[in-house]
Amino acid sequence: MYQKKRGNKQRVKPVKIVPQDIIQNMICFIRGERVMLDSDLASLYGVETKVLMQAVKRNSGRFPRDFMFQLNDQEFECLRSQFVTSKEGRGGRRYLPYVFTEQGVAMLSSVLNS
Repeated sequence: MYQKKRGNKQRVKPVKIVPQDIIQNMICFIRGERVMLDSDLASLYGVETKVLMQAVKRNSGRFPRDFMFQLNDQEFECLRSQFVTSKEGRGGRRYLPYVFTEQGVAMLSSVLNS
């Protein structure tokens, strides 16, 4: 899809609308915060989790501790029992996942779209 702008063709990305109930199901309550997992956010943005985390690491100064944090072993095991995830050593995660607060999701959006 192209949109004409001042004689130049500019490619416009189609917007994918995600139903509200799907997003609400991705929100978890951890450490007293409403958060979303890095892998869920990556799927919403249409990128791999490692690409999302590379963007975060390149912009680490924009993500203070109240924007994102890494889960500990106990928190991850609790999530693992709630969701079906692959076991370690079988192509699953090799590190504990990161979660993003509402402010972190907003910052992530600006980092990925820039």
